[in-house]
Formats: sequence, C-alpha cells, structure tokens
Amino acid sequence: MKNSLPERRQERRWSQQRLADELGVSRQTVISIERGRFDPSLPLAFRLAEVFGCRIDDLFDPRGDVTPSG
Repeated sequence: MKNSLPERRQERRWSQQRLADELGVSRQTVISIERGRFDPSLPLAFRLAEVFGCRIDDLFDPRGDVTPSG
C-alpha cells in the first residue's frame, strides 16, 4: 500500500529509529511499512496518524495516490 511516511518522517528530520521509538515498534517494522511490504494494524495506523497530526487516509492509499498534505 502506498504511503507518505518517509516524506513526513523526513520533514520532521526523524530517523526510522526515532519514529519506531515514538510508535513503540521496531525499526524493521517502520522500514517494512514505509516500503509497502507490511500494512499496519488499525491501532498502529491510528497511532501513526496521531504522531503526524493527520488522518489515516492522509497517510495511506491502497490506490497509490498518496501525497503529503496537512
């Protein structure tokens, strides 16, 4: 699933490890989500949206049309 996590993370100048720490997951989980190899659970998706101050559908788009906004 296409997502805007790398761009949003880089806008904050956060490493993958920093984001993993914020979420309480492993760095490997963040890498897998960013690369579209792993779809997060619904609770994790809500947490990601909370961390970035946006909606889940601002982060993820199964059609691949996600662009960072908001």
